[in-house]
Amino acid sequence: MIGRKLANRLRLTISYIILLILAVCALYPALWVVLASFRPGKSLYSKTLIPESFTLDHYKELFTSNTFMFTHWYMNTLKIAIFSMIFGVLLTLLTSYAVSRFRFRARKTALSIVLVLGMFPGFMSMIAIFLLLKELNLLDTHAALIIVYACGAPLMGTFIAKGFFDTIPRSLDEAARIDGASNFMIFRRIILPLSRPMLTYMALTQFVGPWVDFIFARLILRTKENWTLAVGLWDIVNTSQNSNFTLFAAAAVFIAIPIIILFIFLQRLLVDGLTSGASKG
Repeated sequence: MIGRKLANRLRLTISYIILLILAVCALYPALWVVLASFRPGKSLYSKTLIPESFTLDHYKELFTSNTFMFTHWYMNTLKIAIFSMIFGVLLTLLTSYAVSRFRFRARKTALSIVLVLGMFPGFMSMIAIFLLLKELNLLDTHAALIIVYACGAPLMGTFIAKGFFDTIPRSLDEAARIDGASNFMIFRRIILPLSRPMLTYMALTQFVGPWVDFIFARLILRTKENWTLAVGLWDIVNTSQNSNFTLFAAAAVFIAIPIIILFIFLQRLLVDGLTSGASKG
């Protein structure tokens, strides 16, 4: 009995130590970026984690600099992320609802194709997408990014949403049809209210993806006025004359703020959706 208690305590102590190490590894880079944004100068290196003196000059420079169009890039990124989230979630919901609730020819084949395509990294198709957008005269436009992000959302989210829809009893659909409800009315008034937990997850992932994407945005956007934040921040540290890492850190803090707010907001909706879905089911 004593040996079992010692073994449990040892296992619990090791677990806490591992969790502490993981927490330090996760929090230290974020803490370093936040503190670096208040550090005077432009250097990446610092002798201490906590700056010897604090300054807000870097945050002021974000909005007053003539060469660094932070506000303009911020609004570009926000617009692309919001529209990509709306259209991407809508397409994923319609696709997953169709394959979950309806039985049609080639349904399994379509699911297999979506599964296989979702296994390949997105950057493998960038050359083909680039040539297609060039033929459509969509290069260097925000519409090109929104279309690609939104149309690519069902590849990653269809199986997640379908799995959630499959857990909703079909008896609810049958009862609604007896009352004269159409398929769209069933989807809007029954399926969506019960799917809030899944909707919050999809909305969060679909917003964060375009918000932090660099590779595809750098490939499509050519003019400085159309850049997103990721491309603009890369330009800060790309050339030797613009190696301002403390300004980069200040911009990174501003980039993280919407994601944090969105996560907190959707986390509350996630709890509400779970409780309301349980009470309605």
